[in-house]
Amino acid sequence: MREGLAAAMLLCPLAFAGPAAAQPKVNLEQTVADSLTALPKEELAVSGGFYVPAYSSVAMSQGKLRVDFSVTLSVHNASETQPLVVRRIAYFDTAGKQVESYLKAPVAVKPLATISIFIPTDDVRGGTGANFIVDWAATGEIAEPVVEALMVGGVANAHYAFISQGRPTRTAGKR
Repeated sequence: MREGLAAAMLLCPLAFAGPAAAQPKVNLEQTVADSLTALPKEELAVSGGFYVPAYSSVAMSQGKLRVDFSVTLSVHNASETQPLVVRRIAYFDTAGKQVESYLKAPVAVKPLATISIFIPTDDVRGGTGANFIVDWAATGEIAEPVVEALMVGGVANAHYAFISQGRPTRTAGKR
């Protein structure tokens, strides 16, 4: 009983910690440069979007404890032959307010390459209902990208990791 009470007292400050300050702006284009290629010159005739649930914080222990998670969003180009143009990666909080926009301009991801966004554990601006919107396009028919968020975190000796798969919001084919 005492051990449980001591653990609860040690963890209690986590339950009341406030949101972290904004993280320093990272230049995504520089951090994923090896996965990028030149934008196609042809018209982008196919486009789509993904909604990706993410959880920078999760309530536990009857809602009395908040556990914070790092979040890694990965956008995988599933095509073996064509570049995937990523037009937008936006991060939203529980209330639907945009927290961050990660692209200044569209980028082209090489065939079978991946780009990732990392949100550290102490950045809890997204909250329990955080999410990403990822908009993509291609010059023609292409394998649908794979978009996932990986959450990793822990409390005391317990560690948790789970994946949230993106859900297509729209796909527009050739005109």
